[in-house]
Amino acid sequence: MRELSTKPYLIRAIYEWCSDSGFTPYLSVKVDAQTRVPEEFVKNGEIILNVSHDAAHHLTLGDDLIQFSARFAGLSREISIPVSAVQGIFAKETSKGILFPPEEEAPIAQNESTMDEPEKQQPSPQEGSSAPGKKRRFQVVK
Repeated sequence: MRELSTKPYLIRAIYEWCSDSGFTPYLSVKVDAQTRVPEEFVKNGEIILNVSHDAAHHLTLGDDLIQFSARFAGLSREISIPVSAVQGIFAKETSKGILFPPEEEAPIAQNESTMDEPEKQQPSPQEGSSAPGKKRRFQVVK
């Protein structure tokens, strides 16, 4: 069974915290081919979007996709953002929130030479997690 990503749950949690605290939730989004946003507002391949109740209508914070309609320069636009494109969510007023590490592309296929090589033995999670060269599992976000 595939492990569920925590990212959509964290996005919803920070969104709810912002709303409950009276703050304005903003999404930082890396724009790619699957992201539907007004291109004229994209800068350096990124866009920051106000997703507050007043700005984002019919907001859906799904596990794979975030969708809503919003006005840009007076025109209503339909916005569609893959959760994988979200770089972070934060409160406009305090800048508190969460930034996500860049997601790596999943390998599409292995070539024959790598399929024949034996896999390197990886230590189990119970064995010391401070092994040299091993990434940390948790990161403190302030």
